[in-house]
Amino acid sequence: MIFNIYPPARSLRHNRDRYPEILNMSYCLNPRCPKPQNPDNIKFCQTCGSKLLLKERYRAIKPIGQGGFGITFLAVDEDKPSKPRCVIKQFYPQAQGTNTVQKAVELFTQEAMRLDELGKHPQIPELLAYFTQDDRQFLVQEFIDGQNLAEELAQNGAFNETQIRQLLNNLLSVLQFCHQRQVIHRDIKPENIIRRATSNELVLVDFGAAKIASKTALNQTGTSIGSPEYVAPEQIRGKAIFASDIYSLGATCIRLLTERSPFDSYDINNDTWIWRQYLKTPINQELGRVLDKMLESIPVRRYQTVDEVLRDLNQQPHLAVTPPKSAKPVVQPPATSTPAVVNKTASQIDFELEEMKTQFLGGSKQQKNIKTPSAQPTSQPSSKSQIDKELEELKKKYLGNNNS
Repeated sequence: MIFNIYPPARSLRHNRDRYPEILNMSYCLNPRCPKPQNPDNIKFCQTCGSKLLLKERYRAIKPIGQGGFGITFLAVDEDKPSKPRCVIKQFYPQAQGTNTVQKAVELFTQEAMRLDELGKHPQIPELLAYFTQDDRQFLVQEFIDGQNLAEELAQNGAFNETQIRQLLNNLLSVLQFCHQRQVIHRDIKPENIIRRATSNELVLVDFGAAKIASKTALNQTGTSIGSPEYVAPEQIRGKAIFASDIYSLGATCIRLLTERSPFDSYDINNDTWIWRQYLKTPINQELGRVLDKMLESIPVRRYQTVDEVLRDLNQQPHLAVTPPKSAKPVVQPPATSTPAVVNKTASQIDFELEEMKTQFLGGSKQQKNIKTPSAQPTSQPSSKSQIDKELEELKKKYLGNNNS
């Protein structure tokens, strides 16, 4: 099982505030360099002599994360006048063994391919470069300036219903874009969702675990990838499907609503989610049902497509009809107390007796004929009068019993 291939590209705004000299550094990308920090105005490492610029333009500043297969660096593109920041991912697997390294190479290459295909979407980092230098593989991608949702949760506390609805509507469209291109992300979690500082837009990062969902691939058992807390049961068994991303997004919502690990919001003994009892603020029942269906452990019971989730999420709630201002509200107290109930009962009885009367007089067709005096049979008035009398007695008898 392989988890946490790469950490997300995180913001260093807090580091930049505390350490303004950070942008005036160059960081050596030789993993074995004992002293990788260098001034920004030199081209070769003062300690090991390695080249500091990748492709003569990308300068690493500081490592911002490390996973099982590589290191992520904040960097600067020296080739552009504005010197925009970017992210360098260096392939450097820590685990040994031919199979492990081979799988790592495959996943690293796949990430570059996925970013190249998907990076034109405004909520997915754009791939800027992918190359080999000094026998080491690198990819360079757009830097997303902002906090990830795990940092936001730690800073601001639990999300409320409005925030979760906004998050779902925002990210489901990104997933829809990926799934339409047959890409399963496979590692959706709060750490891999960054809120862009300039626009508040949510960006889905870290496609290192992404997989092309070809028919052959979906029918084969692959490597189990992702963060265990957020991974769907079938993905743990190496059988990721589109619905696996929907599960992970649902688990992410549970984490943000409860401030607890999804593991702690699931009762293993009873095989059921218990996240509602840990909510910080109440949520609408409709939203709760959507989240429950996103989190179904059996794939066929879960939402199969993003469209299904969006349809239920944005379905108008069933609101009570508001009466006109001039109308008095209908009160429904116990049947023994108020005249309002008697009036209402009498009205219902009138309606039912009128229907009985219609039936006695020959059904709906004859009822229409009653409206036209010329069409009435000569014997009908006396028959109608007799029926009216009998029905009136029934009504008095019933209402008398109802009042007793």
